[in-house]
Amino acid sequence: MKNFLLAGASALIAALPAAAMADEGMWLPSQTGAIADQMKAAGLELDAKTLGDLQRPPLTAIASLGGCSAAFLSPDGLVATNHHCVAGSLQYNSSPQNDYLTNGFLAKTLGDELPAAPGSRIYVIEDLRDVSKDMLKGTEKLDGRARYDRLQANRAALIEACEKQANRRCDVRAYFGGQQYWLQQQLEIKDVRLVYAPAGGVGNFGGEKDNWMWPRHTGDFSFYRAYVAPDGSSAAFSKDNVPFKPKAFLPIAKQGVKEGDFVMVAGFPGTTERLRTAAEAKFYYGELYPYQQRMLAEYGDRIDELTAGNQAAVIAYAATLQGTENYEKKIAGQLAGADSISLVAKKQAEEAAFRAWIKADPKREAQYGAALAELDRLVDESNASALADVRKGMLGRGQLYGAARTLYRWANEQAKPDKDREPGFQDRDRAFMTQRLQIIERRYVQAIDQALWADGIAEYRQLPAEQRIKSFDAFMEGRDLAALYSASELGNAAKRMEWLGKPVADFKASSDPFIQLAVATYDEAMASEAADKERSGKVQKARSKVMEARLAYAASQGKTMYPDANGSLRFTYGKVTGKAVDGQIWTPFTTAEGIVAKHTGRGEFDAPDKMIELIKAKDYGRYAAPELGTLPVDFMSTVDITNGNSGSSTLNARGEFVGLAFDGTIEGVVSDWMYDPAINRTIHVDSRFMLWTMEKVDGADRLLREMGVTR
Repeated sequence: MKNFLLAGASALIAALPAAAMADEGMWLPSQTGAIADQMKAAGLELDAKTLGDLQRPPLTAIASLGGCSAAFLSPDGLVATNHHCVAGSLQYNSSPQNDYLTNGFLAKTLGDELPAAPGSRIYVIEDLRDVSKDMLKGTEKLDGRARYDRLQANRAALIEACEKQANRRCDVRAYFGGQQYWLQQQLEIKDVRLVYAPAGGVGNFGGEKDNWMWPRHTGDFSFYRAYVAPDGSSAAFSKDNVPFKPKAFLPIAKQGVKEGDFVMVAGFPGTTERLRTAAEAKFYYGELYPYQQRMLAEYGDRIDELTAGNQAAVIAYAATLQGTENYEKKIAGQLAGADSISLVAKKQAEEAAFRAWIKADPKREAQYGAALAELDRLVDESNASALADVRKGMLGRGQLYGAARTLYRWANEQAKPDKDREPGFQDRDRAFMTQRLQIIERRYVQAIDQALWADGIAEYRQLPAEQRIKSFDAFMEGRDLAALYSASELGNAAKRMEWLGKPVADFKASSDPFIQLAVATYDEAMASEAADKERSGKVQKARSKVMEARLAYAASQGKTMYPDANGSLRFTYGKVTGKAVDGQIWTPFTTAEGIVAKHTGRGEFDAPDKMIELIKAKDYGRYAAPELGTLPVDFMSTVDITNGNSGSSTLNARGEFVGLAFDGTIEGVVSDWMYDPAINRTIHVDSRFMLWTMEKVDGADRLLREMGVTR
């Protein structure tokens, strides 16, 4: 992701405003008042008009991990999230002798809690405010690169002012295609520790085979803890740090949910595409996604092949493989889902209705027609280059080349005043940059990296010569990859870190082949980025005007629009319910007996022996659901989520913790582009299964007492 504008450069206009349909919507906290009546009618027992107040529970207990969502469940900084969200920390701390990915991890005392993977953070939401006026100041007459640069300067100034407060991480993001901008302020907690994760046979039960599937029996939950300095300030890891005291934490529900119950989720959904054009939908589903799915499938297979029989390598590439397989399967589901709901045809029809509304009024045509035409042109331009860009991106599979490029960019950016540096390369980003470079040590095997990079280069070279990177090709002509790797010191963590503080001149004088390659390709990369920025400025101008029309169109129909997900705090709600699928009836709960039925004792279906024994003995204690007569494992609901919502706490109508959202069903992942109530379902791990596993299987009594579950 190059920066906040380029990342959204092709998210241009809506099909039909996503609005008042029950259960649909990733709402801003400030919008909860507008949908208060809907939520009350759906079963909410709290005051809907104050539910979005960031100074009140439950939102004061919600946190982000910078890629997953989370929440505080105790007064001592205990944070619940998904098992797959802590997989990187499990992998980082694992070895063949202590394989926490397979066997799980439980800290018996505070002193036994382990530092999470480098770069791990817990962000505590404090504010989300509209800064549109400040962001758009001075852009009225600007276009292209000039407009882009002004927006970047305005954004940098807002962030700088916000981050003058100690230990705050602030960001400004675009909403409704750049028609609005909001600043998100979070407390940044730097000392994150791994507290508890069940065995892989619980947290990842079913593995890739069950991923995005129902019925599901995965205990996808784990715990971190936030630590701060003794004076309460955010600080890097230290043995003297103490558990963080959050403003609020979620109470654990004494009774679990049942079919038909109201549930809600607050978290940080990453990206949805519901505001893209029909032309984009046609391109993505007809060309881009099929290509990406094939590349991801081949990449995952290659990692399996290269790590086979080497446990240390399996551990090193576990997080990479899990992410690859997850995304590949998601794209497959999106393709199937788009066919099943006729996505492209619906987008075309709905967009035609919007365009007809503009043309029906000469004033609207005069106001919005030119922007719409410009937007169409920019979409065509972006689509034409997108496939080539993805192929060029295959070069990023080489970790040493990627590190060299990052280091050289860092050196170039440091030569500028901090306010003029690119996002990600400012002083505020130094700790992340350091940890990003450090973590390679635990996720890199030279022979494997070389083989994966060779595959990436071969795919890149399928491009016609005129679309390739001339400087890369010139440098690599006649070179042997093995010789590059053997001559480079970047595979050594200490040597790699030394480069972080060196000036540009040292890079240009280096004999390290990967550093030389980064230097050789830099100017061409910057020229390409400059062209992207020029287009991005044009896109923002056109799409913000078109989105002004979309908001007016929605208002004319009496609808309240919600913006596409962009990693900021959102609220969504729905009901616990199953669905019918091609002659099958999917009930909303799975039960412990299903674990035994799937258990094989090997591979993806290898639950702990103790868990199997307890289930066979029906030793469920107080955690059994009366209406089911057994222990629930996972449940489905209609809440509207996407990637980034992983780890989001699921709350009942009273705001009590009842589980964690962790997945969707394969045919429903097309909801990133269009929500369909007939197929959209979210999968949650039930809090009763979490607590039962903690008490009966793993003996996590200390944590149960801390959360107030036991005394």
